[in-house]
Amino acid sequence: MSKEKMTMTRCKATAALFLATLSLGILAGSSAANEGVFRITPGSLDQTFTHEDGSEDLQAGSHPFAVSNEFKFDSVTDPTEPPTQITAGASPRRIHALEYPGLIGNPFGVPQCSQAEFFDPTRTVVHCTDEAQVGIATVTVKGAFGGNEDITAPLYNLEPNTGVPAEFGFWALIVPVKLVAELRSDGDYGITVKSDNIDETLNTIAVEVTFWGVPGAASHEGQRGGYFVGGSPAFCATDNGSLVFPPCPYHGTPKAFLTTPVDCAHGPMETTVVAESWLGEGDSQSVLSHDDEGNPAGMEGCDRVPFEPTVQAMPTNGTAETATGLKFTLGIPDDGIRDPKSLAQSTMKKAVVTLPEGMTLNPSAGEGLGACTPADFKRETLEAQPGEGCPNESKIGTVRIDTPLLDLPAEGSLYVASSDDPGTTAPGAENPFDSLLALYMVARVPERGIVVRAEGKVEPNSKTGQLVTTFDDLPPLPFSKFTLSFREGGRAPLATPAACGSYSIASRLTPYSAMGPDDVATIEAPFEIASGVGGGACASGGKPPWKPGLRAGTLSNSAGTYSPFNLRFTRNDGEQEFTNFSIKLPPGVIGKLAGIPFCPDSAIEVARRKSGTEELASPSCPAASEVGRTLVGAGVGTILTYVPGKLYLGGSYNGSALSIVAITAARVGPFDLGTVVIRQALKINPETAEVFVDPTGSDPIPHIIDGVVVHARDIRVYVDRPDFILNPTDCSRTSTVSTLLGSGLDFASAIDDEPYTVTSAFQAADCASLGFKPKLKLQLLGGTRRGDNPKLRATLKARPGDANIGRAQVTLPHSEFLDNEHIKTICTRVQFAAGEVPGERCPAASVYGYARAFTPLLDRPIQGPVFLRSSSHPLPDLVAALHNDRIDINLAGRIDSFGEGRIRTTFGGVPDAPVTKFVLTMQGGKKGLLINSENICKGTHRAIVALNGQNGKRYVKRPAIKPQCRKK
Repeated sequence: MSKEKMTMTRCKATAALFLATLSLGILAGSSAANEGVFRITPGSLDQTFTHEDGSEDLQAGSHPFAVSNEFKFDSVTDPTEPPTQITAGASPRRIHALEYPGLIGNPFGVPQCSQAEFFDPTRTVVHCTDEAQVGIATVTVKGAFGGNEDITAPLYNLEPNTGVPAEFGFWALIVPVKLVAELRSDGDYGITVKSDNIDETLNTIAVEVTFWGVPGAASHEGQRGGYFVGGSPAFCATDNGSLVFPPCPYHGTPKAFLTTPVDCAHGPMETTVVAESWLGEGDSQSVLSHDDEGNPAGMEGCDRVPFEPTVQAMPTNGTAETATGLKFTLGIPDDGIRDPKSLAQSTMKKAVVTLPEGMTLNPSAGEGLGACTPADFKRETLEAQPGEGCPNESKIGTVRIDTPLLDLPAEGSLYVASSDDPGTTAPGAENPFDSLLALYMVARVPERGIVVRAEGKVEPNSKTGQLVTTFDDLPPLPFSKFTLSFREGGRAPLATPAACGSYSIASRLTPYSAMGPDDVATIEAPFEIASGVGGGACASGGKPPWKPGLRAGTLSNSAGTYSPFNLRFTRNDGEQEFTNFSIKLPPGVIGKLAGIPFCPDSAIEVARRKSGTEELASPSCPAASEVGRTLVGAGVGTILTYVPGKLYLGGSYNGSALSIVAITAARVGPFDLGTVVIRQALKINPETAEVFVDPTGSDPIPHIIDGVVVHARDIRVYVDRPDFILNPTDCSRTSTVSTLLGSGLDFASAIDDEPYTVTSAFQAADCASLGFKPKLKLQLLGGTRRGDNPKLRATLKARPGDANIGRAQVTLPHSEFLDNEHIKTICTRVQFAAGEVPGERCPAASVYGYARAFTPLLDRPIQGPVFLRSSSHPLPDLVAALHNDRIDINLAGRIDSFGEGRIRTTFGGVPDAPVTKFVLTMQGGKKGLLINSENICKGTHRAIVALNGQNGKRYVKRPAIKPQCRKK
């Protein structure tokens, strides 16, 4: 054996014998019997960040020479006595050091010692190689003979077990001590270094743990190595396990291990130590960082800390108005984490990402989309399986975070948070921001026991729908690459702009090192929309095309029968948005208003203020006023989200006597956009009884609701109340006509709205099968002698189920002439049309009779005066202005002479509506328009009545006019 080997062997033996003797002495000293109150010695806690010369190192983002934590324990047998050294039974069982957030270590950036090497029982002097040493630890224990003993040992960077990010260890003589570093995922994301189940036999009274900022630095050679004697190592450990004498050089390239926080705005850093004894007693103390003069001080020099992020962001689909995902990649250089001579890049505190105007939420994503509640988010722990926290259906994207501190990336998901309910008063009941839109982000590294969570607020612009997403107070953890990917496909959460062109996504990124607004990085990530919808050509002129579609008609077109009426508006992706519409139903398609109450105006206003949930639970309008339902498909692409609504009959609105009220509880997936009320002014043409929607008095179709662009593509109206919509009895080919307004270039302005008229063919069937046999009774009341002016009463009755009357002509007998001398005052057409009710502005003297019409469509008859109104013919027209509180009908007849001066009145445009009874009474006497040419009680005087049905059938009779003669 060589002399060198013999010397080494004797050294090993001597060291082993010394360790055994010292250990026995310490163990013997632990048998003291008195017990005291366990606590950390007041004022003993100390933490220092030092340069190589021992001065304080408070440079943000630097790699200090050393970071040391030091604290002592004591006990008191009597609260009135001064503290003494800690005694048996009161020695620490666990010690946890809660480091200030932002202080980071890079355990995978420097060499590691395996767990097997560290615990190898054959290694009694040096347990790991010097390259794995990251500091030193000194434990002060009560000695065997009443004194204190300092045990100093190398602190090693260990390969962490599954479930933790880092582990460190040292040997206090023959007792192994492990330090486990964990991330405080439920708090401030600082590092907690834990040492649990510390061997009771150590009888520890003080601990000092020092981590080196750059373990491989040459300045640590004096403390690198194993088996410390007098505070210095006695041996070096090589890779092959052999021992050599100090100094112990580092054989690799030195890498940074520790990096100080980069936040200079929050004053002194605070580190808390929590300790618990084997007696179960606990104590904790906190210490602030100090400068060289001992004054509390935080990090300094944040203006020197670099922050040079890069951003790549673009939609996954480059065609116009298409469902799209979004890939957002944020990179931060990580060289400074490893380079001992460089400052690390600042971690990111806040990110504000603004999508370009036109890139909006896609309502198609709402179908089947769930929401994550605060309670769900809280259950997103390290051990949570998919769906145990946030529901799987609330997931809209994936997250990946690559960090230089770990050997594995953090991967997870992006979830939609539940929408704020205005009915709740507790802050944060639905989401932390009490907002309509919010996001939760969760990423995990299960192998390292790390879960990272963040909350983001999404704010849509109320006028344009532009989206701004803000994540603030992000975990102060360094990463080299952050990748967020929104899901793709038909249910993708975003929609690309409708127009081709250049766009950009703006990111405002605030580092923790920021001391003012000038430190915020603003980065634009450009992208192109290079093709139109479906990959076609881009719209020329920048203005989207506008060619909507219309389909309308009754389910059953059998003439004269009741049937639901359906209406459907459609538009294609890339076209202008719906803003308003007019519609005229086919002639004869009318509604039965009898028995239907109006939805009160007060109830309609209440509905406008309700949430969608409230409206669904308790509809604002009475069920008796409901006449149908709606279904609106919103979104882009082939998959839409459909939202149902209800139709109610309303009263007067903006000058119309009737209105249709569409009330939609706008619940789209997890989002409650309130209750949308669209009220359409409903008018009935008084000449033809045709029903139409007046756009000038109607509410617009909302383009944006609470900042969410609707992208309405498919609007369906089902007027399906039983026995409400009646088919015509005229089978002529006709159509439903609608003029729809497109949004033009400016959604917020109606100035450039573009009209487009569409029609949908309609034709009733089986009109010939309808009967037509009305009855007309004519009476002359009053004077019967020659020259008298009798009253005329005409009573027309029709059989239910017959075709409606389309034309009526009555020719009076020779016994009745027109008394021209009594035609004195005539209402002009202008006067007749003025006012809210036809004829109300006519002179009273222009009234010459009265008429009443009874119809099953109304609760009450329509009735009104009969005027002589100016005409384009030689004689004035005879016009009955029929009215009730729901409808106005003007029945106009032309007066002329027929044959040998006989008076003939022709009502040529009778509306296609069922009338069971019609009574016309013309005045007599001084206001009588008829004059007897003979004594009408002598002989029989017959009129000629020709009635035409709407179905083309004709009914001609010669009824006798019954005068009011005296009975014999």
